[in-house]
Amino acid sequence: MALGFQRARDLPVKKLEAAMANLPRHEEGANPEEDPGGDPLNGKTILVTGGTGSFGHSFVHRALTAHNPKKIVVFSRDEFKQYRMGQRFDDHPNLRFFIGDVRDPERLNFAMKDVDVVFHAAAMKQVVASEYNPMECIKTNVLGAENVIRVAIQRGVRKVVAVSTDKAVKPINLYGSSKACMEKLFIAANHMAGAQDTRFSIVRYGNVIGSRGSVIPVFLKQAKTGALTITDDRMTRFWLSIEDGVKFVIECARIMEGGETFVKKVPSMRIVDLADAICPDCERRIIGIRPGEKLDEAMVSEEESHFTYEFDDKFVIMPQIKLWDEATEPEFDGEPGRKVEPGFSYTSANNAEWLSVDDILRLIKETEVVDE
Repeated sequence: MALGFQRARDLPVKKLEAAMANLPRHEEGANPEEDPGGDPLNGKTILVTGGTGSFGHSFVHRALTAHNPKKIVVFSRDEFKQYRMGQRFDDHPNLRFFIGDVRDPERLNFAMKDVDVVFHAAAMKQVVASEYNPMECIKTNVLGAENVIRVAIQRGVRKVVAVSTDKAVKPINLYGSSKACMEKLFIAANHMAGAQDTRFSIVRYGNVIGSRGSVIPVFLKQAKTGALTITDDRMTRFWLSIEDGVKFVIECARIMEGGETFVKKVPSMRIVDLADAICPDCERRIIGIRPGEKLDEAMVSEEESHFTYEFDDKFVIMPQIKLWDEATEPEFDGEPGRKVEPGFSYTSANNAEWLSVDDILRLIKETEVVDE
């Protein structure tokens, strides 16, 4: 039988509304004292591109409940999504909305005035849509990234963190290729900034449970019909909650020096186990791999192993060209990195940590599923 809940969105929204009464609120123009522990958001003006997406919603929630930012600017193209997001966050006085597109450098320049930290999450993310609309994908994911870089340097932004994807590793589709290009641009941007104190880093992670475009809302709808469509029953994926992804991105903003690609260690899951968790009695219809789709995903390639260091909760890929006159062995919060073996790769198939059917079921019940 199918899971006995309508929309997984309901539970998290109730939790969010309950938390609103305790959100920290600063008077207009206030400048909260920065956290002596080095919190990357406290007292800062933050810009989030693509801020009305899954990442943006969770980031804003986390920033306003667990941190103390001076101001958060949500930069996106859809005024209705901004209106709904404003309602969801009770028109919080530290939250601002800018209509704009990363393709438009003039609008970006206006939005980045007095910004301290940028989180770049705007992207054209749908694999199939990118295959059929390649020029639009390039304009947003590559040229838009260039605009973010140039304006951030011009405006003297201190830190810029780009949110990337496992599909950027050994890409076989345009979306992944465009994100791989975006990553190269952001690493090279540290050279462009030169002596100026603007630093760029990347956070790369896998599929987000229940996010817009995820297979979960598709399976939930199909479960009502008694049949699930699966592209290939051998398929594996990295899987994490959006909350964990946001926490990791914020943590990387704190520890970054510039030029790193941070990869969070996350569990893998089998698509057939996801089907069992959602509707174990449903018929499974194998429909074949879609254009640009992989059987397994990778977050560190064999070629990147020569520059990759392992930490307790993450891998860090250092830039291939040395950027700074610092020690070659990275160290974060007193933990030295351990060089991985040549030829090492981190994929959803060779991962050491796997989600069981029960694990997947629990995560779905805890997750806000976006089906719009």
